[in-house]
Amino acid sequence: MSGESDTMSTKNAPASLPGWFTSDTIHTVVLAFPDVYGRLMGKRLTYKHFVDVVLRSGSHACNYLLTVDIEMNPVDGFELASWDKGYGDFHIEVDLTTLRQKPWLPHTAIVLGDLYHEGHQPVVEAPRSVLKKQLERLTSKELSAVMASELEFYMFNHPYAEAHELGHRDLEPSSDYLIDYHLLQTARDEDVFGRLRNEMDQAGITVEGTKGEWGKGQHELNLLYTEALQMADRHVVFKHGAKQIADQEGRSLTFMAKWRSEDAGSSCHIHTSLWNPTGEKPSFIDDAGEASETFRHFIGGLMQHSRELSYFFAPTINSYKRYQAASWAPTSLVWANDNRTTGFRVVGSGRSLRVENRMPGADVNPYLAYAATIAAGLKGIEDKIDCGEAYVGNAYEDESLERLPDSLATAAELLDKSEFARTTFGDKVIDFYVRTAKVEADAHQRNVSDWERSRYFERI
Repeated sequence: MSGESDTMSTKNAPASLPGWFTSDTIHTVVLAFPDVYGRLMGKRLTYKHFVDVVLRSGSHACNYLLTVDIEMNPVDGFELASWDKGYGDFHIEVDLTTLRQKPWLPHTAIVLGDLYHEGHQPVVEAPRSVLKKQLERLTSKELSAVMASELEFYMFNHPYAEAHELGHRDLEPSSDYLIDYHLLQTARDEDVFGRLRNEMDQAGITVEGTKGEWGKGQHELNLLYTEALQMADRHVVFKHGAKQIADQEGRSLTFMAKWRSEDAGSSCHIHTSLWNPTGEKPSFIDDAGEASETFRHFIGGLMQHSRELSYFFAPTINSYKRYQAASWAPTSLVWANDNRTTGFRVVGSGRSLRVENRMPGADVNPYLAYAATIAAGLKGIEDKIDCGEAYVGNAYEDESLERLPDSLATAAELLDKSEFARTTFGDKVIDFYVRTAKVEADAHQRNVSDWERSRYFERI
């Protein structure tokens, strides 16, 4: 289904390779790209073939990989790829700035690539392309974005194969009680989390810290902020590596937004600040060190446009089950200073002033969520949308506030009808992701669940 490209590129050259990347230390190179679900897809290459051929000329992957469901079944209804078009290939061009070691796999490196059509036109629907377009818009405004992901997830005392055999039911969490900020119980999990912190650092992915979260077996891990595209790349490589490390230690992790109805959801809070193009001067504060108009307008854009972009923050059926009152997940689109009941929480001061978008769950595709955050905020700056006064109080109980969508189907409809989204991202991108959302929503609608059998089998 694939072959190497005949298209030559001189963007990458052996002289650009880091000192650690030699045939003595690296035997295998993983060439990867993020799919619509934020998973890494790709292939494993020998060191020699990567250096001699792929580094300059790129590689190929079947174009069906962006139009499959999560079970890898080809899905009809996409303009990008189909049986009628014969499912051809994408060209993968290596982004050498993403080359890093995979300490959790000996003698292995990983590098990300961008997808192109055979005429060397970018695949605009690809998640990395979607984010790059919004970053180009920022650059045209003499701005740059610094972002960070704050991920929550559950860990279980079963490797993935065993969890699968159990039907993902009756799994034993890695702790016996709620462990938010607990140090005693979380010490039991240092076999995994010690490796996560240190091996990610060796891979160039700095982890600020790890802690217990508000659930049995639930943990939080904070990735150190950096430029937006680098952060999204680090996010997906982290998730990929974290699952492998946990499995090697006889454990499994889930990044589901709501793994079980009686347990707390898992978020991916996204921290954002804007700077000048060189990243030396913050744009969210004025000369007096106070919140700037740019900051207020950025939040104003988030409040006005995030609902119609909610698919990019909540991309699965499961995402919307996290939005519950008094659950630490938001239910309304409002901002406040250091208030965890709102959709947007402002934290920090001076150069560290930033907005925390609390809408995304741990199941989010970071490229799409970052792109949507930037797009909405930038629209607020362009239209000078003031955010109003900071909310004070319990946003869960205030019925006057605009609410987040309650389902994936609703989010897909909002995205489909959004003039702002179509103008900002383009019809190709919006039609593609509306179709992706509807495929998932339709699959759920057809499925008969354990909950239904338990509720209706005898009593209906």
